[in-house]
Amino acid sequence: MKYRKLGKFGLRISEIALGGWLTYGGSVEETKAIPIVRTAVDKGINFIDIADIYSKGRAEEIIGRAIKDIPRSSLVISSKLFWPMSKDVNDRGLSRKHIFESVEKTLKRVGTDYLDIYYCHRFDPETELEETIRAMDDLVHQGKVLYWGTSVWSGTQIEYAVEISDYYKAYKPAVEQPRYNMLDRHIEKDVIPTCARYGIGLTVWSPLAQGLLTGKYNDSPPPGSRGTETQWLKDDMTDDNLEKCRKLQKIADDMGVKLSQLALAWILKHEEISCVITGATNVEQLNENVIASDLELSDDIMKAIDKII
Repeated sequence: MKYRKLGKFGLRISEIALGGWLTYGGSVEETKAIPIVRTAVDKGINFIDIADIYSKGRAEEIIGRAIKDIPRSSLVISSKLFWPMSKDVNDRGLSRKHIFESVEKTLKRVGTDYLDIYYCHRFDPETELEETIRAMDDLVHQGKVLYWGTSVWSGTQIEYAVEISDYYKAYKPAVEQPRYNMLDRHIEKDVIPTCARYGIGLTVWSPLAQGLLTGKYNDSPPPGSRGTETQWLKDDMTDDNLEKCRKLQKIADDMGVKLSQLALAWILKHEEISCVITGATNVEQLNENVIASDLELSDDIMKAIDKII
């Protein structure tokens, strides 16, 4: 496993991270999740990404039980807040009240004294950004959070957060977590340049386009797969995207690797990226993903990929 700095900051995270969205506490039960987490750590993955909204706290609880015997200092644990966790009018958003109450609940569920990274899981148009930044700054001063970041924010919103942090001499956002893969490159226009300008790390999710870049949908969605049940994936499953996947599959076959490994290695070829956050429903998937950290793509391969995508 290789490791990269989180932007300009001193924290080093594994190029392949393990995420808990749609899996732990959801499609993957605890008895299967814990061996996956333990194997990930054995393979050198030190970054585990979760959020309070993932299975309404269950993912945090399962990860907490999975890491309880692992030295805390060897792990980088992140979580997020924003989405409603109950019908309570204040149990949502990025207000000071919700931030302070949410972090305590997350720490209890995970069973830790601090989070390495705490993300604002979307931009909150109903809360003044100054209020959010001051709350995050206080959490850092209290030692409950080491770095704070954003997730799915625009380049303009990130820049505004940096400016406000500078004005109040508060801790700045250290990382952004956007969606990014071969088929969805929207962040290249403004998010990547903005983060590069301020030394903000990028921990990207959906690197395999919800499974589209594994090749299993190249012909038709397998019965019972997410391709038949998830609207988000259905929207991505256009004829154009499927044709790109088939062409990319040929490149992967010629290299003797899986399409998923090619897709992860392509992202990691971009030096602005700190890591790719992968999901795994079994140990075999995890072992396949980890290989991408050591997969080198030549300039010719990158050019061939670029012609397709």
